[in-house]
Amino acid sequence: MKRIFTRISVLAVFFLLATNVAFAQNITVKGVVTDGGDKTTMPSVSVQVKGTQTGTQTDATGAYSISAPANATLVFTFVGYVTQEIAIGNRTTINVVLQSSSQQLDQVVVVGYGTQRKIDVTGSVASVKGEEISKQASVNPISALQGKVAGVSITNTGTPGSSPKITIRGTGTVYGNTGVLYVVDGVWFDDVSFLNPGDIENLSILKDASSQSIYGIRAANGVVLITTKKGKNGDPIISYNGSVGYKKVTNQIEMANATEYATIINELIKSNDATATPLFANPSSYGEGTNWYNQGFRNALQTNHQVSVNGGSEKTTYNFSLGYTNEDGIVKTQNYKRYTAKFSNDFQVLKPLKIGYTVSGTAINTNDISSGIFRQLYAAGPVVPVYYADGSYGDANDFGLGGGNNFNPQVTLDFFNQKSKNYRITGNVYAELTVAKHFTFRTSAGGDFGQNEVRAYSPVYQATQGQRTTQSTLNIDRDENRNWILENTLTYKNTFGDHNLTVLVGQTAQRRKNYFVKATAFDVPYSSDGDLYLALGTAATRRVEDGGSLLTSASYFGRVNYSFKDRYLLNATIRRDGASQFFNGGDLWGNFPAVGAGWVVTGEDFMKDQKVVNYLKLKGSWGKVGNAGVPVNPTTLTVDQSGKLVAFFNGVGYTGANVNSIVPSFLNWERTVGTDIGIEAKFLNNRLSIETGFYNKKTEQAIFDINVLQSIGTSSGKLIGNQADFQNRGFEFLATYADQAKNGFSYSISGNVGINNNKVLSVITGLNPIYAGGAGIANGALATRTVQGGPIGAFFGYQVAGIFQNTAEVAASAQRTSAKPGDFKYADVNGDGVIDGKDRVVLGNPNPKYSYGLSATFGYKEFDLSLDVQGVADVDVYNANVAYRFGNENFSKDFYDNRWRGEGTSTTYPSANVGSTANSAPNSFYVEDGSYIRLRNVQLGYTLPTSLMTKLTLRKIRVFVDAQNAINLFGYKGFTPEIGGTPTNAGIDANVYPLSATYRLGLQVTF
Repeated sequence: MKRIFTRISVLAVFFLLATNVAFAQNITVKGVVTDGGDKTTMPSVSVQVKGTQTGTQTDATGAYSISAPANATLVFTFVGYVTQEIAIGNRTTINVVLQSSSQQLDQVVVVGYGTQRKIDVTGSVASVKGEEISKQASVNPISALQGKVAGVSITNTGTPGSSPKITIRGTGTVYGNTGVLYVVDGVWFDDVSFLNPGDIENLSILKDASSQSIYGIRAANGVVLITTKKGKNGDPIISYNGSVGYKKVTNQIEMANATEYATIINELIKSNDATATPLFANPSSYGEGTNWYNQGFRNALQTNHQVSVNGGSEKTTYNFSLGYTNEDGIVKTQNYKRYTAKFSNDFQVLKPLKIGYTVSGTAINTNDISSGIFRQLYAAGPVVPVYYADGSYGDANDFGLGGGNNFNPQVTLDFFNQKSKNYRITGNVYAELTVAKHFTFRTSAGGDFGQNEVRAYSPVYQATQGQRTTQSTLNIDRDENRNWILENTLTYKNTFGDHNLTVLVGQTAQRRKNYFVKATAFDVPYSSDGDLYLALGTAATRRVEDGGSLLTSASYFGRVNYSFKDRYLLNATIRRDGASQFFNGGDLWGNFPAVGAGWVVTGEDFMKDQKVVNYLKLKGSWGKVGNAGVPVNPTTLTVDQSGKLVAFFNGVGYTGANVNSIVPSFLNWERTVGTDIGIEAKFLNNRLSIETGFYNKKTEQAIFDINVLQSIGTSSGKLIGNQADFQNRGFEFLATYADQAKNGFSYSISGNVGINNNKVLSVITGLNPIYAGGAGIANGALATRTVQGGPIGAFFGYQVAGIFQNTAEVAASAQRTSAKPGDFKYADVNGDGVIDGKDRVVLGNPNPKYSYGLSATFGYKEFDLSLDVQGVADVDVYNANVAYRFGNENFSKDFYDNRWRGEGTSTTYPSANVGSTANSAPNSFYVEDGSYIRLRNVQLGYTLPTSLMTKLTLRKIRVFVDAQNAINLFGYKGFTPEIGGTPTNAGIDANVYPLSATYRLGLQVTF
């Protein structure tokens, strides 16, 4: 009996193994896909083996053929139709009927602390897929959003690895942290420069107060939710995505050449002293001279590589990726390198219990450039050579060019030695327990640890008379950030009859700690291998400063989502936050409620027989959010004790003290109250989708820093306080048309436009108006003003009425005591016969009124093409470069060609004496139209046929070429009108980083 049992067992095992092998073998499945409505066959339907990259499309007759495991599942998808998943079940013929869907009710979007069906969303939430982000040639994922989302403005700085400025529906806050809140896998961040775009699965932008309010104190400037890629059940999938390309400067400013420069410098000398001898006896002898932009700029290499592994089983899934980016700057010597690693695991420990974690690490190394290099390249005299024949540096002083033009930019490039290192580890661990079927409890702990170090070394050198140092200096700045966040949520979700109900309650605790050390040492000897230490310097003069800050917060929140018959929708949220910033002299706690409602009109009986509108939803919301992004203890009075305050009594020195700050006795929460009304609709058998909305958000008790006289004893010259109320009111529109033709051609075209009006509603009496905008403005003048009834940071100054042509015009004018021929003629606005500060007027608005984007994708068989166009309109910028002069700086070719150089030569451009006090005051000449339109991205790809992939035992190979910012149309006379800045200093071009175009060749391989 034992022997018989053994034989039976062996046979059973053999049978099971043979069965598994049989099921594991691939079979060929064929069939035809038809339309459930008109019964016609459907070409270009996507057919994919679930959990793999294996797929194909139906041909012109709707037929398909695919090789797949006998126990696999096929997924059939087509635009405007309900996705179907069908188990093969060892069948070789599967015919499929796809049903048109007026709205895929199961489509899910990511919202705060969870997901919602698209139909249930009553607020304004925009979603962008990770694959759309990774198409862009951008190191930072936020840059790739430019032009893709209505009401969202992205301003890039151009510096490799820098974080762009994202503005959602206009300026939300003015002081402190004016950036959005990023939530990556549940952890809160101020920027996501550490994140590899290829690791992103989905990105959601919460635009209205009702969707933002679940994040309370950090949501005043909007919220961006990012979900990174997770593992999926299936065989391991190995993917490689790489590209190589280069960047080059676009719209480079043409400067005056050496002959032109010598000519205009002679004019400048004569304008100040008619009897003076010209500096250059024969300007034409200098020829073209040095083109300093060509000397300092280069075509910059850019390469990016990422490898990822994805897979798992029913019990556990995993995702792992490694990334490497190496990007040169367009300025010689500048370089940015980033290394990224990410790993995530999810475990189904028990049927009701799931746990998981995500951890990522980033290392960034940069070779930095001097912040003044662009000013030097703009202003350096072209008569000065880079090097003399003996190899020494060209010296401006040798040509009599002292003062502001006393530099050679090549010296700065060669001797500026600053390197930055940034290390960051982020992670999140969670446990999710399902209780009593309808309840889910989730607890998570996340955080990040980051260290940033900047080492700047200046050696002893003498290159020119003005560029030399006699003592070496080593500066080290090191910052450490240690942040953690704990969150617990309990969710009740149930469907009973026609009712859908989801209730969420939660609690959050956060701690954000910062340490910093700033140290300086002198007489540190140069080291060729780069090992530079503070201890090598002179001990007696070594200086070290350290400090830090600690911010804590506690929060409680709840949300209710209810729908009846998927037709009537209700959303209500409340959050209560406490923040340590307001512990002294402010309200410690703030409450942030919100409510939203929606009506799916097409769900009504009276809409069922009509054929015009496939789907129509009306929605509206109201909510409050807050801003805790202010400095620690802003109401604490600070005192300075230093050697300069020593007093002597009876020969004994006593250190005195000085109150060096002016602080408010009470600082309250900023609160933003927002209202949103929107419409979602689909037409033409769901091919045309439209979303439109109106919003009105008001920021109450906005915090500003007001300029005060430093002579009263303040160290910062600022007064911080709740100073004003302002609002942003606007309209958004998004339309998408998508279709797949029967010849295998598919396309999708999407356009969006956002209109925003920023207006200050009130300013505290006695502080009206608020002046700012002094950075980069000649003579330290303030070029912006914030006043009741106007926008934040409006350009403010004199209105130019022409150019004085002769002394008679000057004598007859209100400027007779300060002007001369060739100077600006300012309008006497108040008619009192004197030109003074009372004649200043609003000159322009740096807040764009219109932003728009157009995206299109086309597919034909194995080819794909995508286009992105982006732009802004009705916005102004201030060109501070023209008048920011201290001596004999160069001039742009535009200014040289159009300048006033004698009576009748120009009525719009001043003389070479543009940098004088009379001409450099903020005025309308420097305010230019900042509108632009650009081809943001174009990409052409080719995917090798599936039949070839089968022979190569690969899943997918795709090659692509693309270009970013290849075409730029604008009238601004600088490098780019895309100019950032804080809200009260925005739009001022004081030699911004130039705009560049990127061209790439890429390869994507899936194993």
